[in-house]
Amino acid sequence: MKVLVSDKLSEAGIEMLRAEEGFEVDVKTGLAPEDLKKIIPEYDALIIRSATQVTADVLEAATNLKVVGRAGIGVDNVDIPAATANGVLVMNAPYGNVITTAEHTIAMILSMSRHIPCGTASMRAGKWEKKNLQGCEIYQKTLGVVGYGKIGSVVADRGKGLRMNVIVADPVVSPEQIKNDGYEPVSFDELLRRSDYITFHVPKLPETAGMVGHEEFKKMKDGVMIVNCARGGVIQEDALYDALKSGKIAAAALDVFVTEPPQAHPLLEFDNFVCTPHLGASTKEAQDNVATDIAYQMIRYFKHNEYINVVNAPKK
Repeated sequence: MKVLVSDKLSEAGIEMLRAEEGFEVDVKTGLAPEDLKKIIPEYDALIIRSATQVTADVLEAATNLKVVGRAGIGVDNVDIPAATANGVLVMNAPYGNVITTAEHTIAMILSMSRHIPCGTASMRAGKWEKKNLQGCEIYQKTLGVVGYGKIGSVVADRGKGLRMNVIVADPVVSPEQIKNDGYEPVSFDELLRRSDYITFHVPKLPETAGMVGHEEFKKMKDGVMIVNCARGGVIQEDALYDALKSGKIAAAALDVFVTEPPQAHPLLEFDNFVCTPHLGASTKEAQDNVATDIAYQMIRYFKHNEYINVVNAPKK
């Protein structure tokens, strides 16, 4: 069984596959699209993270490919309909980076609230701007969680632990489940109106792309703080720029962008804009977890015909 690892993957997962009898693993990262198309016919399986784009062209060329494994939760870099049409399974590893991403969200909330990035930059510039960097407590503030999946539910739990008032909007999860977990289910519009902090934990789908624009910002409280550690493009970046410029929102924190890396992004002009280079899943623990999870799933599929965390149903 030939497996191509085309993105950086923890050695724990690679070693796990190589230790399995019958598996041959090649690690070739940073491939140009045309180079990937040339070599992909040699492989039965492809393991990726977020860098490799598994396009329809790649899948069409992948005549022997049986499965694409995403070491992580998001599969927006895989053309799922094309994979389905070409008989290729797509599986992800949705659990390994849940805690890590949820913790990063909380870190963003605290960083905004206490001006930690500005304080660091100020002191590095030889200043002592204590009076200018007065923050706010998150205690008893309302945290609006948009998307009550694996990560959103952990963020809600951490927010509750910090004694925040947590409200949740999710069109799929039942209000009863949210209530049973100890949170208040609300509509998306109500969440926008009531929240002091809003954090997004939704996949990038046609119905979620650009779900927050100028009209949604108008519905929010003055002085709200916004966090997106989900997927770039959930929040319209031009609308976010305008909301920061007008003072409608007190601060924003993004870990993800429409274009990554974002280069000279207009949002970077604001001191109340906190940003990180897609670090939500970037801890050693998470990288080991998703690598070993996807390796295990590959082994179980090829050796035992088990379908674990498969997100599509191939036609052939």
